[in-house]
Amino acid sequence: MIEINSALSQDKIIEVLNSFEKDGVTFAFKEKKGLKLLFNVSGTEDFEDAARLAKSRIKEEDWGSVLYFSAHGVN
Repeated sequence: MIEINSALSQDKIIEVLNSFEKDGVTFAFKEKKGLKLLFNVSGTEDFEDAARLAKSRIKEEDWGSVLYFSAHGVN
């Protein structure tokens, strides 16, 4: 599981990651807790690597390149 912390654009983050797949790694939105968005990860057991992948995908968006957020793996 990964956790994305962001005060803004949460709906856009969910949309981008739910439709994203790379090298067999996919994300499925699980729940929102305040500023935290939790995603289940399939296709890898390395959640820190999955968090880096999600962060790079978000930053590819026009709005994502200027968005302040963090991403990290959660056990």
